[in-house]
Amino acid sequence: MLQPEWLDDERLLFLSDVTGWWNPWTWSSADGARQVLEREEEFAGPMWALGTTWYQVLDADRALVQHGRAATSLSVLRISTGELAPLDCPLTEVGGMRRREDGSLVLAGASPTAFGAIHLAEPRLEEGSAEADPPADPSDAAPAAASTGGAPSAAESGAPPSAVPSLSPLTLLRSSRDDAPDPGLLPEAESIEVPLADGGVVHAIVHRPRQEGLAGREGEPPPFIAQVHGGPTAHVPPVLSPPVAYYTSRGLGVVVVNYGGSSGYGRAYRDRLKGQWGVVDVQDTVAVMEHLVAEGIADGKRLAIEGGGAGGWTTLACLTRTDAFAAGVSSFGVAELEQFRLDTHDFESRYIDGLVGPYPERRDLYVERAPLSHVDELEVPVLLLQGDEDRIVPPSQSEAFRDALAAKGIPHAYLLFEGERHGFRKAETIVTAIEASLSFYGQVLGFSPACVPVLALERS
Repeated sequence: MLQPEWLDDERLLFLSDVTGWWNPWTWSSADGARQVLEREEEFAGPMWALGTTWYQVLDADRALVQHGRAATSLSVLRISTGELAPLDCPLTEVGGMRRREDGSLVLAGASPTAFGAIHLAEPRLEEGSAEADPPADPSDAAPAAASTGGAPSAAESGAPPSAVPSLSPLTLLRSSRDDAPDPGLLPEAESIEVPLADGGVVHAIVHRPRQEGLAGREGEPPPFIAQVHGGPTAHVPPVLSPPVAYYTSRGLGVVVVNYGGSSGYGRAYRDRLKGQWGVVDVQDTVAVMEHLVAEGIADGKRLAIEGGGAGGWTTLACLTRTDAFAAGVSSFGVAELEQFRLDTHDFESRYIDGLVGPYPERRDLYVERAPLSHVDELEVPVLLLQGDEDRIVPPSQSEAFRDALAAKGIPHAYLLFEGERHGFRKAETIVTAIEASLSFYGQVLGFSPACVPVLALERS
């Protein structure tokens, strides 16, 4: 149960994924728990930070909610009927919301063309009407959550016809950055579902190369980079990403893979990674790339992969366990698990028990899954990026993999950034890292990027 809040003196509103998706429920001493509506969308997410909220109570019968899968929408939920009234809002990710005493709404969020920011808006809850003619036969109107004994219909509850709410234009209060690229340099985000052999799907977001006024070679699919998020139980929404735009404005495609285990797609999808880290994430990433090649979207001979932290683990695992990629960039990536569980900070030291298995009982999996155990199977160049003060994934992880690459004579580069921790924060580090990555990709994938220093690759 997440975010229980009082609607009135008798009823609580809360979010639960007991049915497999984080949906809204109510509880009262008279009626017990009742599902407000049932939708295969998430109305909440992982509580990575204390105090996270996903809805705001407006009155005893209405709440402002965020919901969706890849992208997030805002709606007003009428609790008595389970009716959702969408609000027109340009944000595709809402990271938080608060209603002020004067009734105005503070929203934190981002969009495909704007960085994360804090906005102010005025909810207009009583404009217009959503009255509709009732069905001639009450049996023609299905209740909002009939399969779960959910909220009663408007006719059953005696609730008045719903108002059509709206949201005033957003007023920017503060932005994380004020240097968003020109929209003509930004790619469009295309959410896709890639079928799997077992009947499931993998969720991903495709960003094709784009720069207004320029076009690629006719009939030639572009090289593509798979970006694998960290966490590993995180989620990447379709919002503005400078690293993605950096690549797509230079002729490279990028696909962000929300592999099994990612939040945002229901409990069953999250549970796919339990005990399967290094297996499901690898299979899903490769499946997405094979789909892009089969559809003629990507050049199968010019595929690369990159990720940080847990995404670096998946990057190195894909490179050592498959032949799908021509190159890879691992940023502070996990290379092996036995020493990692001793060296990482206490907060995450037992995280991998649920991702791989208990230690030492399943030591065999810790060794077999580790990319470091399979460097002999690696044939393609690798770039390693690392912060020297990283306590989550210490430099020893990248350095062990670097030494294994050198021992086998595989072209590689290792950049250690002074004063950086888990996730680069200095502007000069970020610039150096992405320029080095572009130079690296150019050397391996067969193009000559302009205006970036040439990265020197070593073999020993």
